[in-house]
Amino acid sequence: MEREIDHIRFRAIIEILGRPKEHVEETLKKYIEKIKEDSDLIILNEDYAEAKQQETMWSTFVELELVVKGVQKMIGFCFDYMPSSIEILKPEQLTFNNRDMIAFLNDLQAKLHNVDMITKQLNAENNFLKRNMQIVIKNTVMILLKTGNNTEEKLAKFTGVNKEELKLIIDKLVEEKKIKKEGDIYVLAGDVKKQD
Repeated sequence: MEREIDHIRFRAIIEILGRPKEHVEETLKKYIEKIKEDSDLIILNEDYAEAKQQETMWSTFVELELVVKGVQKMIGFCFDYMPSSIEILKPEQLTFNNRDMIAFLNDLQAKLHNVDMITKQLNAENNFLKRNMQIVIKNTVMILLKTGNNTEEKLAKFTGVNKEELKLIIDKLVEEKKIKKEGDIYVLAGDVKKQD
């Protein structure tokens, strides 16, 4: 005999962070509209918080009160919509059977493997972009030195890279003997400084 599936009533908080303020508020409302399209969920109440500035970003959240049919649907909500927290209101006690626990653990493992794969892919892309950005900045510095823009201030201004970070790249070029420092200016290693 198949057991009856209990309805679960719970609160969930969904947060968002970004900028500008209007975009953050609009994105959260669109996200909640997407959640409302899920036929496994019934949203009883939604309470939006006012967006607050946190340094350069804006943060806001919504507190939802929902009803789902069964533990698996509640767990599915958590996996699919990533609330920052949930609070089960009813029933007072939940019972897991073997099948529910196995399904939960398999879903959890699948999500973890997916997150791990995405993280590794993003790390590889990030490293690729960092390497290529350094090459672009090094080449830009070399071109700027050819055009006479040869002080740290000028190099920082024309590359758009802050002086402290650019200094690391310049030091690397000096170490590689591609450029050299003569007084307060940098020159290409093969160039001879003109005397005034």
